[in-house]
Amino acid sequence: MFERWGRFVANARWAVLAAGLALVTVGATWGTGVFGSLSAGGFNDPHTASNQVRQQITAQLGPQEYDVVALYSSPGRTVDDPAFRQAVLDALSAASRRPEVTSVVSAYGAPARTLVSRDRHATYALIRLAPGTDDAKIKRYRAVRDLLIAGHGITTQFGGTQPFLSDANDISARDIQRAETLSTPVLLVLLVLIFGSVVAALWPLLIGVVAIFGAFIVTRLLTYVTDVSVFAINIITLIGLGLSIDYALFIVSRFREELAAGYDKRTAVARTMTTAGRTVAVSGLTVTLALASLLLFPQPFLKSMAYGGMAAVAVAMLAALTVLPAGLAVLGHRINALRIPLFRRRAADADRGAWARLAHSVMRRPWLYLIGVLAILAVLATPVTRITFGGADTRVLPATTQSRIVDDRLAAEFPATSAYPIQVLAAGVDRAGVAALANRIGALPHVTGVAIVAGNGTAALLSVAYAGEPTGPDARSVVRQIRSMGPAVGVTGYTADLLDQLHRLGGKLPWMALFVIVVTFVLLFLAFGSVVLPLKAIVLNIVSLGAAFGAVVFIFQEGHFASWLGFTPTGFIEPTNPILVVAVLFGLATDYEVFLLSRIREEWDRGADNPTAVATGLQRTGRIITSAALLLIVVVIGFATGDTAFLKLIGIGMVTAILVDATLVRALLVPAAMRLLGRWNWWAPGPLGKLYRRYGIRESGAPEPARELEPVG
Repeated sequence: MFERWGRFVANARWAVLAAGLALVTVGATWGTGVFGSLSAGGFNDPHTASNQVRQQITAQLGPQEYDVVALYSSPGRTVDDPAFRQAVLDALSAASRRPEVTSVVSAYGAPARTLVSRDRHATYALIRLAPGTDDAKIKRYRAVRDLLIAGHGITTQFGGTQPFLSDANDISARDIQRAETLSTPVLLVLLVLIFGSVVAALWPLLIGVVAIFGAFIVTRLLTYVTDVSVFAINIITLIGLGLSIDYALFIVSRFREELAAGYDKRTAVARTMTTAGRTVAVSGLTVTLALASLLLFPQPFLKSMAYGGMAAVAVAMLAALTVLPAGLAVLGHRINALRIPLFRRRAADADRGAWARLAHSVMRRPWLYLIGVLAILAVLATPVTRITFGGADTRVLPATTQSRIVDDRLAAEFPATSAYPIQVLAAGVDRAGVAALANRIGALPHVTGVAIVAGNGTAALLSVAYAGEPTGPDARSVVRQIRSMGPAVGVTGYTADLLDQLHRLGGKLPWMALFVIVVTFVLLFLAFGSVVLPLKAIVLNIVSLGAAFGAVVFIFQEGHFASWLGFTPTGFIEPTNPILVVAVLFGLATDYEVFLLSRIREEWDRGADNPTAVATGLQRTGRIITSAALLLIVVVIGFATGDTAFLKLIGIGMVTAILVDATLVRALLVPAAMRLLGRWNWWAPGPLGKLYRRYGIRESGAPEPARELEPVG
């Protein structure tokens, strides 16, 4: 099938290239309109108990949550100064007349001790925006932001939910631009060094462009039927560029190898698709389905990451199987044009190069390497035993971000206040019952204040202030204790959302793991006709993930290197981040496994014994896998330099896993394990062996493999 496809693309090369150009043109014009169609937020599960209480509050008492905190301060004046007072009132009055604003509460309209700082040089106002989605509220906030700025030398700063989301969106867009600016020239230089040819080096980047613009088109189409988070763009750029380079590197390298063997360009394309093309197809399907596991979770944020990642991988795979071979069929030997003389290399024998010598060294002492490397990886994974999960707050943003500054100042300068109070709905309770409930809540540990903020005779809403961060253990304890006070008491707010999210994510996580493991096992079995190799790949992928999460906990939870990397440690890990990392990295680890095992299987089918097949396979792919890992690390580092701790965490986790996987795992653990397993590497029970021979994704057009799948002796 892949050989026929290669010949078809070679014959229709100009039509395929024209279609690719049309795709890029549509993506660059219409597809980039996706930026205006994406939604903010998406971190909350709409089906949690907390969200149901929020809906009950709105239905019974009207909207009660405030969207914006406007903080006014002056080092030389107090809030009692007439000029200070008038400047703030003028600003709030101008904003309150706009249809975007439905309610304003300030220390001047409804005096409250908690709205004024202890030194009386600052006060804040609470602004409720007209109901709508997070996107609509962000637009309303931006429409009235300038009106809320006070004059007469009063400093105005904005915090709360909508300013936080607005800041996060702006920083995310800036991070993407910075990542592309930093990584693209470095990638081009490295590709030139790897290929030794400028023309060959340009093709992986061109396929990356096709993948990104194609994914923009797919994602924009998705926005017509569902909400897609703005953060999907991050994963489109990261995965689209990274995997496009991996796939193009593998295919171009194999094409050059076939040309060097004396084949004409059309035959070389067909042979390349038969081998490397088949490998890319298996890898693309595996990574796409691994990312599809994110669709099991209810959070729109994770679903959006699945949409963006799946679109990027699918388009990257299709571009590598269509546009790239069409371009190679046009270029032929000109793929080696504009050579860099300094970097011309002499081809090593298949089983005598440095990678083959390493493989033979490992296979002479397989137990030593296996136990030694596993011990190293166990040490790297040790911090995972201390992992603690918590929610994201403004500390994921840089310390100079205005919404974070406001949160920090409210906690430090104001008495018994919180930008994210716990909201308690008391239904079917009379006035005396509400007062008694307020007293009980006020007596709880860590509670610093309780206020009855709304009521209608049949329901009342209490706002509870607490000590510490909204994602911290004290706030969580308060929510749990209030929820234990009876079924008539409903709790919502930022902290309640976090607790419900952790519970729901924990329930879905085993299903995600089962889905990823089953998909990986089935695809690798269909690719290699063995039940042993898929199990080995899954175990080694888990080992790589363990090392990555060890680094994540050590750095981001425990705060090591925080000042150097430029983030604020929170003492916990936001749970959606490792879930996203698992989906991406499990797919990428399988990607490298497929690259290596495909070449080993190719040698095995040609009649080589197990050690020779492993050594030759590592020799043929070791340099490609290492180069692909290096290039992907450059892409990831570009994103890890972003300002949000969320991107830094994903970047550091991915870099660690890629380094471990491309070096310790693929170069050492795989040869050691395959040497110990011997011919059991290729074993499958009789019925499954027949299934593979009939339906397997075969490496070549041969009707039968060179040997039986069942073990001998």
